[in-house]
Amino acid sequence: MSKDVENRDPAAAKVEQPSMKDRRVARAADKLRENLKRRKQQLRARRAGEADEGIGLPAAKSTQGDD
Repeated sequence: MSKDVENRDPAAAKVEQPSMKDRRVARAADKLRENLKRRKQQLRARRAGEADEGIGLPAAKSTQGDD
């Protein structure tokens, strides 16, 4: 082994590699930010009178008489 590897500070190794908990927290924060952006966009669309362009399942029945 080289002296560089042997003389490394163990605390420095943790700084370089985030732990599983840190990655999970970062992912959750990203998801929360994404959700907040989507909700703000929906709110702005409702205020402007535009239709929601949501992602998800379509309604079971349409509101128009498509008999």
